[in-house]
Amino acid sequence: MNLIIQGGALPTFLLERIVAATGASTVEPCPPQVVRLRQATRTAEFEALIPMIEAEKLDWAFSPVGKKLADYGLICFDMDSTLITIECIDELADFAGKKEEVSAVTEAAMRGEIDYRESLRRRLALLAGLDARVLARVFGERLLLSPGARELLEACQNAGLRTAILSGGFTYFTERLRIELGFDFATSNELEISGGKLTGRVVGDIVDAAAKAHHLVRLTDELGLRKDQVIACGDGANDLLMMSQAGLSVAFRAKPATRAKADVAINFGGLDALLNLFDNE
Repeated sequence: MNLIIQGGALPTFLLERIVAATGASTVEPCPPQVVRLRQATRTAEFEALIPMIEAEKLDWAFSPVGKKLADYGLICFDMDSTLITIECIDELADFAGKKEEVSAVTEAAMRGEIDYRESLRRRLALLAGLDARVLARVFGERLLLSPGARELLEACQNAGLRTAILSGGFTYFTERLRIELGFDFATSNELEISGGKLTGRVVGDIVDAAAKAHHLVRLTDELGLRKDQVIACGDGANDLLMMSQAGLSVAFRAKPATRAKADVAINFGGLDALLNLFDNE
């Protein structure tokens, strides 16, 4: 395996301890701010160094030698707090004067403390009667792509991967992102609107964790891919089932429970930090 450490300056004393702990054969500085340790082994001694690495605000990951981005055929993203920096439902709640109330439920759901379906029902009920024109204001005034999202997406598209947004969020936002960024697929919840106002309900079945995993498996099958040719990126408990169906699961600035179960955790860098895990030669 290769060990990639990135995001800033790696102190010499710490690098020396990492080399000793992993038995790495060579150390390759790969500017900017990336170090690749070749033929490294994950050991108990390395595990003991992780708190020191992360205290330096550095991301790390082990990656198979010779693995290229083009070896994959599909990358799937959660939307809220992964592909974009906001939770759309929280911003909608802000316009309704209920952001604190809704955000508390959102956080509990992301930690896995509340069933997602129940959490969504609770939050949507608080938005009943909100003017639907607020959707456009959230998209235009508050929605920002996460750092590195555009770069990662473009690199994946250039490498021939198909791209998907699999979200428990809302179609108003996923469809605009799909069109603007050139995603191949998108699925999410459709807000019910009546008389120009949100009803506090969704149209059809709720897209929850199981549905996101189902759509990932469906896309994998339809594209004729194997599980190990799929990448899934998420940040919360609602993403874990989807991530478990991918060959490479990526936790982006995620909750501890999600980080613990992911193959790779990006805690400090942008989404494009994922690109440094692959060999390009």
